[in-house]
Amino acid sequence: MAQITQLGRVMVPVNDQDAAIDWYTTKLGFSLAADVPFGEGDRWVEVAPPNGGAAIALVPPRGDYQPGRMTGIALEASAPRADHAELQENGVDVDAELMGGDGTVPLLFMLRDGDGNNLMIVQAQ
Repeated sequence: MAQITQLGRVMVPVNDQDAAIDWYTTKLGFSLAADVPFGEGDRWVEVAPPNGGAAIALVPPRGDYQPGRMTGIALEASAPRADHAELQENGVDVDAELMGGDGTVPLLFMLRDGDGNNLMIVQAQ
């Protein structure tokens, strides 16, 4: 059996790594966790939430792995209603309405990053 201990990072394709760094750090408050040369002329870039957890690797598009996709990433937040309003005020592409919050499904909403990648913000349990 593999000795996996945690989820370290997920990869999200972006058209411009510098623009993506700016979006994730200024819009979501993430920090730049890595920005190093990688391969032949590429960069390995990671951003991470301020309180830890898995990082998001902002990677160049390759083949069918293009920006503008459903990422499957669910980011936890203690106050999604307030976050929704703040992100909307700051020009982030968020769903018009929040979903859930009825006791069976936690309060959540979807947003799109600068490349149209879909992420979810969900009430922390």
